[in-house]
Formats: sequence, C-alpha cells, structure tokens
Amino acid sequence: MPFDQIGRREFIVLLGSAAAWPLSTHAQQLGNQAVIGFLSSGSPRAFAPLVAAFHQGMRERNYIEGRNVSVIHVWAEGHYSELDALANDLVRRQVKLIVASGGVVSARAAMKATATIPILFVVGFDPVALGLMPSLNHPGGNATGATMFTTELLPKRLEILYELASRTQAAGVLANPNAATMDIDTKAIMEFAKQKGYPVRVFQASSEREIEAAFLSATQQKVSALLVTADPFFTTRRDQIVALAARQTIPVVYPWREYVDAGGLMSYGAELTWGYNLIGQYAARILKGEKPSDLPVQQPTKFNLVINLRTAKALGIAVPRILLAFADEVIE
Repeated sequence: MPFDQIGRREFIVLLGSAAAWPLSTHAQQLGNQAVIGFLSSGSPRAFAPLVAAFHQGMRERNYIEGRNVSVIHVWAEGHYSELDALANDLVRRQVKLIVASGGVVSARAAMKATATIPILFVVGFDPVALGLMPSLNHPGGNATGATMFTTELLPKRLEILYELASRTQAAGVLANPNAATMDIDTKAIMEFAKQKGYPVRVFQASSEREIEAAFLSATQQKVSALLVTADPFFTTRRDQIVALAARQTIPVVYPWREYVDAGGLMSYGAELTWGYNLIGQYAARILKGEKPSDLPVQQPTKFNLVINLRTAKALGIAVPRILLAFADEVIE
C-alpha cells in the first residue's frame, strides 16, 4: 500500500495499543484479544453511528474492544475499486472474521478474498437473488448477515415523494452507476413509475463533482422532487447531498434516517443501526465458536418514516397530514 494512501484509506483502532500494525503480523490473536477486520466501502465519519451499533451488538454478547477483541478498520471512502485490495490485506493479516460494511460491493470483495474466514455483511438487496448464497435460512458458506430491503422499498419511497410534493411534474432519482444493484434498482423504479403514470428521470453520479452536476441538471430539467437510492457511496456523501437539496430548495426522500438527522427532509426504511447491531451480535457468536453457515440472514420487520419539519419549513413545504399521521418520528 503506498504510504501516501494510508491516511485516507486506513484507520486502525486498537484500544490499548497505539502502534500501527505491520502487514506481516499474525492477527488472529492479540494476547487474549481476537482480531476482527472491518472492511467498509464508506468513510469513518459517515459510518460512525453504524460502527457504534456494531460494537454495541458485540457488547451485548460480552465482547468489548480493548478487553477481549480488537478491530482493524479499513475504509474505501467511496472508491469501490479499492475494496478488493483492502479485503486481501485483511486476509493476509489473518483476522478472525471480516465485517463487510457498506453494501453488496464490500460483501463481494470479502467473499472473493476468502472462502474460509467468516464474513458478516449488511446489504440492501436479497443476497440469494444476487447469487451470494443458496438460502437465507441456511447460508451454507462462510458469509451471513442482514438484508435491508432497500430495492423492495423503492416504489414506496417514490409514492411518498409524490404524496409529499403533490404538484410534482417530474421526479428525479439519484443513482450510482457503479452500484452492484444499479440496474435492479432502476428497473424497479421505472416499472412502478410506469404503472402509476409518474414521470421519472434518472440522474447518475459516482463522485462528488457528479453529485453536484446531477442536482444542477435536475434543476435545469425542472425536476421538482428527488429520491436518493440506498447506495453506500451516497451515505458517505450525505452531508453534501443534504446541503445541495437545501441550496436548490428541492424536496428529497432518503433511504436512511441518518440523512434526516443531518438535516435532510424525509426518510423511509429500516434502521441501518439494527443491521449493524445484529452483525455485532453475530460476530460475538462466531468468536465463541458458532459457524456463519448456521446463522440465518436476518431481515428487518419494522420500517420507519422520519420527517424533519424544520427542513420542510425551510423549503416552504407543507407536509401532508396523512404523512404526519403515519410518521414514526417527526423532528421539530
């Protein structure tokens, strides 16, 4: 790994040890501490609440960082092409298990790197349909985790968008062309839009500059409301997206409440922190001897509608009563 990339791509957390970890170190065990590799397509700041939820899940199963477990965090920061190298690096370090954080791209990179080290993931789409495993109940290999129904919820989010902005002439969808589920997500949105008679335009972005260009293009094309897909790259850039939505005064519906906490207008979906808490608990169970092949891929049972009324007021939007009535949380 080039020295000038270490600061951006790699962040090592070893409570009780301030030393950097050389690549050649045997990492399965540090004294009495098992070592976990945390591979993420995102960034430390954007994923901080999710990392906290993961650690909380481990604590609930009596695994506490610095006491009996250590975690090596490696971050692609939206640069998906780096994930394979980062995953291979963790395998060389001989970590006890790998957490593949930040969607299908991370899960695939980890599964490509090893067929023996246990892998835990949080993905948006059905991993069986993606060919990652034969069954949710019986994964059968070295990987398991949680699936968040992000693609399945896209039609509902689009419906909420049109309910929110009843005068919408055309809605926009922000999608990442590098996303593993780009084609699946786009197809789901366009088929539903066609059924409902909703005019929808797709804007693609895979960099900060392209996100800004997508918002500008949406404004120029008189798109009056926007839906952001659940790609981890956008989660990493959520502050930029929320700021652009405010600047362009365009209502946006997001997949995760983290956007709303950052000042976004509205989100609908499962709680990402639930998925990360789950894989934290799974990590502890695997460290105690259970096999990932015996741990079913879990699915959320609750989906939350979160509305930020302060943002709605700033945008000059009157949120329909029906949405307020069904909201699980209203930020005032």
